[in-house]
Amino acid sequence: MRTGKIKILFINPVIRADEKPRHIPYGMAQLVAVARKEGHNLQVLDANALRPNEQELRSILRVDRWDVIATGGLVTTYGYVKHCIQLARKTCPNALIVAGGGVISPIPFEIMTFIPEIDIGVIGEGVITFAEILKRVASGESRDFSGILGIIWRDPKGAMRIARARPLLEDVDSLPFPAYDLFPMDVYFKNSSILLSEEAMSSRRRIDIMASYGCPFRCKYCFHLGLGGEIKTDGSGVTIDFTGRRTIRAHSPEYMIDLLSFAKRRFAVDFALFIDENFIFLNNLTKGKWIDRFFGLWRKSGFVPRCVRSGRTHDPKTCRGIHWGATAHAGLVTPGLLKRMRAMGCSYLDYGFESFSDDILRSIGKGATAGMNERALTWTLKARIRPIPNQIIGFPDETFDSIKKNVSAWKRLGIQSKPFFATPYPGSEWFVKYRDEIIRQYGGDLERFLYDLGDATDLTAVISKRFNAVELLGLRELMVAGDLRRIEEYESLVRKIHTRRSVEQCV
Repeated sequence: MRTGKIKILFINPVIRADEKPRHIPYGMAQLVAVARKEGHNLQVLDANALRPNEQELRSILRVDRWDVIATGGLVTTYGYVKHCIQLARKTCPNALIVAGGGVISPIPFEIMTFIPEIDIGVIGEGVITFAEILKRVASGESRDFSGILGIIWRDPKGAMRIARARPLLEDVDSLPFPAYDLFPMDVYFKNSSILLSEEAMSSRRRIDIMASYGCPFRCKYCFHLGLGGEIKTDGSGVTIDFTGRRTIRAHSPEYMIDLLSFAKRRFAVDFALFIDENFIFLNNLTKGKWIDRFFGLWRKSGFVPRCVRSGRTHDPKTCRGIHWGATAHAGLVTPGLLKRMRAMGCSYLDYGFESFSDDILRSIGKGATAGMNERALTWTLKARIRPIPNQIIGFPDETFDSIKKNVSAWKRLGIQSKPFFATPYPGSEWFVKYRDEIIRQYGGDLERFLYDLGDATDLTAVISKRFNAVELLGLRELMVAGDLRRIEEYESLVRKIHTRRSVEQCV
């Protein structure tokens, strides 16, 4: 029976092969920290940062006799994850291969079928689950993982079995700081500059950080699994609970300031990107207490940037402190809150405005109105924070009217936007609702859809009731150009065609 330390290789997959690696893998860095806390021997292959070729990947897999190879991430990494796992199984036949994250959580049986080399899939939040898996492996017991919650695994006969859901971690402050030091931070720092604000553009040592887990809203295109407590398993299958219930947890202000202080000392960071699903909701979650305490500690720690304190133009060569950006919701910001945020060094807020049509916003469960979107944008600009107004087209109930309302709002508000396409990612309500139609569009092959998924800048499965793929691609180009005249001309043509077809059917 083996006891003690085991050898673990973590593989962070390539996320966007056509873009530079910009974002530190926060979730995996936490899992690495958990494994290190247990005293195991571990290495990290950050393929997203290093972009190894085939031969380099094989060489790394052969460098040791790994007991566990762990990988996973967003469902958009499916193709690379599958390739790595297949290569790992050929190269390390005795290693336990564990996969987790959004790539497996919403459709575990399908992924385990598509990638038979996976031994264990971690469903939902994985920090406690992964630690228990490592303990089971370190004990030298047989590969019977029954009793561990939140997993799908293959029994000794190769049959897939699924455990009951893992309850969400209540005390998130019990988590160790992400193991940033085991990742190639120099690569990420080299790509710190992001086109979101002047301060973000001039950043040279940006860090990604997470203050809370979960979101209170019910957007039908969004993935909440593992964050909102929506995954349900009963030992025989998986169901997804799309009720309005949400479980939202937040680190204490003290935890966050300690983490930022560590990052400042260790890496001399100059910019923090809060990657929460909805950072601003922390203010509402605690009726302002969290933000009050956080900003007080932020100021006491000396993080307020020098240019903000002095009221001068930002100069990256002389500015000291930490500028930052975060996610926000149009219905949650106020002029007073925005003013306070700017005084703390906030330079941009990433808004999911999605649409300037009230009909569309109601249909997607956004919890906002077009008026709220416009008001939030105006308030944010007045606070001298740059708003990032994300937009989406191709919703199920998209119409010419909703498209024209977007273009009109952009012109009125001075927004330049290239909308994302509404994409039914696994784990979203729309994936469940339109699954049969999605599979039909991919010739009956769900895996082809998974390979096709990206960051919603390219069109995949169409879920719009009125527009096909060609129309959505063309309409987006006309929207970007602000060409309302041609949009209306095409609308008129479509109406004539539909009218003629109706007459022909009657005859």
